[in-house]
Amino acid sequence: MNIEQIKEEVCNAGKRLLKEGLVARTWGNVSIKVNDTQMVITPSGRPYDELTPNEMVLVDFHTLKFDGNIKPSSELKLHCEVYKTRPHIKAVIHTHQMYASIVAAAQKDVMVLNEEHQKILGAKIIKAAPYALPNTKKITVETARAIEQSNAALMSNHGVVCIGEDLEKTFEVARTLEHACALFIESKKKSA
Repeated sequence: MNIEQIKEEVCNAGKRLLKEGLVARTWGNVSIKVNDTQMVITPSGRPYDELTPNEMVLVDFHTLKFDGNIKPSSELKLHCEVYKTRPHIKAVIHTHQMYASIVAAAQKDVMVLNEEHQKILGAKIIKAAPYALPNTKKITVETARAIEQSNAALMSNHGVVCIGEDLEKTFEVARTLEHACALFIESKKKSA
């Protein structure tokens, strides 16, 4: 795919995040890796339902330099660090989906109870990165560390990061994580 096609795919993914209830307002973000040095990411602070492909931002994930006047997502550094930590992946989604965000607010690792969920999420336990302020080096490094052995990580008091070999698989990870977190919460209620 060329850059214009990737920008269109990222734009559509942003709208899809909103439609599938994985984000609200301007929260969350999406990126696709273009090559070994570049990614296309959603812009900062723009409503998903109004996005156009021209607003997607091409960024060098080693230097953080970007093209044009539109600022990339405030989670830019997080996406960059995840691509450097997991070089084989091609897409990153940061969401604020309900059940996963509840577990993230509790700062708990998620025990993935369903075997099918384990296959999609790539692990039996989805780690919660320690709390850190948004857009700091600490949150970036800790989240990248939490996602080293799985396809998702919780960001304590902040949300979720999901990764995949392509955008479709990354959305599948996000949806599966939401189901896994709902089951995890239910199991905790029953044992309380």
